[in-house]
Amino acid sequence: MKLHILITDHVHTCLIDGLNKIALVTYEPDITYDRVKEIISDYQGLIVNSKIRVDEQFLENAKGLIFIGRLGSGLDIFDLQAAKERGVHIINSPEGNANAVGEHALALLLALLNKIPKGHQMVKSLRPWDRESVRGLELDGLSVGIIGVGHTGTAFAKKLRGFDVKLHVHDKYKKRIPRIHRFQEESTRQKLLATCDIVSLHLPLTAETNQLVNDDFIDRMKTGSILINTSRGAIVNLESVLRGLDQGKLKGVCLDVFENEKPKKYTKSDLETMQKLVALPQVVLSPHVAGWTLNSKRKIAETLLKKIIYVADY
Repeated sequence: MKLHILITDHVHTCLIDGLNKIALVTYEPDITYDRVKEIISDYQGLIVNSKIRVDEQFLENAKGLIFIGRLGSGLDIFDLQAAKERGVHIINSPEGNANAVGEHALALLLALLNKIPKGHQMVKSLRPWDRESVRGLELDGLSVGIIGVGHTGTAFAKKLRGFDVKLHVHDKYKKRIPRIHRFQEESTRQKLLATCDIVSLHLPLTAETNQLVNDDFIDRMKTGSILINTSRGAIVNLESVLRGLDQGKLKGVCLDVFENEKPKKYTKSDLETMQKLVALPQVVLSPHVAGWTLNSKRKIAETLLKKIIYVADY
């Protein structure tokens, strides 16, 4: 008997086509969380992105569930212990969008260093140019620190191959970090923060990393450094970032992720913080799209399909 799989978000057609060969597939990319909870007992497989949070209560309704496929890398939407206790396999696909995240992190950094957003608006305004105000800074010779050397951290390191930078990496849970490049140096987090001109975060959101970047973290950074976050928004305290920028501890910030990513649900405090952030010229922002490319959409689907076939033992 074929498994019945529910897909709850937009995916590349290759995933639907591949699963249709081995299972019964229901494709409902616009389905609500409440509706999924109502019908999940009818399915053995579930494909989700970030809108479906799988906690213990959700799993209580999913008695027949064998696996959950995650479109992307983040596992913070799952109660992993509850899933393990019920024998539900959690399958993610970090390999699928790692390259996209690496490229996007570099794009944000180059846009910041070269003041691309300001220059773009200057030309579009059709007014006389103030070229001196958009004089940029080159990456050449700067020290870049990468915290978290998993799929995306490694991808970002590879993107820096063509730049003459000094690369420092730190990963608390890697017993052995591969020498991605001959100019790589493995550092303690304290040394990395104190010496690097640029610090890029590539970490999962866990109890340990939640609000990791706070006042103390920024105080330990080299004065005049740049912070990049393309991992999870809750890792960075935005109030601490604003303080760091105001005091000159931070020269610039590149953010693709935020603790609250739904403007319609901003609290008064959220709105005030974001208004302060977006008003600053030394900040470059994007709407959680670092891993969101046409290429990664297909790569994620292909990666997930292979893993599902393996776990479901087809």
